Amino acid sequence: MESDYSRYAGSSGSSGYDELDRRLVHALQIDGRAPFSAIAGALGVSDRTVARRYARLRSTGAVQVLGGVDPTALGAVLWLLRVRCAPSASVTVAEALARRPDTSWVSLTSGGTEITCTVRTESEADSEALLLARLPRTPRVEGVSAHSVLHTFYGGPDSLIAKLGPLGPEAVAALRPSPPPHRPGPVRLDDGDRRLLAALATDGRTGFERLAAVTGWSPTTVRRRMTELRAHGVLYLDIDCDRRLLGIGARTLLWLSVAPPHLEEAGETLAGHPEVAFAAATTGPTNLYATVVCADQRALYRYLTTRVAALPAVTHVETAPVIRTVKQAANRV
Repeated sequence: MESDYSRYAGSSGSSGYDELDRRLVHALQIDGRAPFSAIAGALGVSDRTVARRYARLRSTGAVQVLGGVDPTALGAVLWLLRVRCAPSASVTVAEALARRPDTSWVSLTSGGTEITCTVRTESEADSEALLLARLPRTPRVEGVSAHSVLHTFYGGPDSLIAKLGPLGPEAVAALRPSPPPHRPGPVRLDDGDRRLLAALATDGRTGFERLAAVTGWSPTTVRRRMTELRAHGVLYLDIDCDRRLLGIGARTLLWLSVAPPHLEEAGETLAGHPEVAFAAATTGPTNLYATVVCADQRALYRYLTTRVAALPAVTHVETAPVIRTVKQAANRV
């Protein structure tokens, strides 16, 4: 049965975007570095049309292709923080967190008295400094709850666009690149790698010649190193787009408690929901977290009372609508 959310996402509303814009965004989610000629072939339009549409969307900030980095592949720890503040301090504290290079998805929830954000820490010392020293001693911060991400069921290289995009199976198959061979094991980054990742974090479609100039490598070395970083799970391509492009509604954060024997099943099921943009098992008083998007409050109610209610062995659900996003993935560098 088609969900309320999928019907909502399919409508153009008054956003000013059309079906070709949505198809182009879906194509870029499948392969953010696909040549315009390949995208044009899959969409059934000319190369010039694709190039012109992409240039317009990018120049207005409606679409960005970004190089994402999975911090866990580098040995870092990913934390979900809930910071409770006095109402008069929440915006100031949220903006201070947003300025940190190790944060993303800094949001105000719970009527503006709580900040949630994602933080990556490189070592135990970094975790202690942030969680035990700096944040708790920040004026007008009333409490901090930290949840370490143990396992991601959906998110990172998995995008909500893949669930909502309008392309059919044939176009998706034509655009999907061959996955690089998985290479487990630790990865050491040198200065060239860091320059490469920083350039891709700004524009994931940066050409090899430009990346060679940034890193001091040859274009062939850049291409090989990008393949290696993707094979190790360090680098992936992400899409940041105006949520009106695909009719994406407001975010709501879910904190769930699930009986441990059913955690894996519940997490995998949650990851398959079209409303879910991110889902992970965590430490803390709750053990399953998700970010969901629904068309409106009525659709959120239906989602909670049907799909979430059907999850196995859920004993507690807390919802926190996001009232303002101070920082998202696109400005995480």
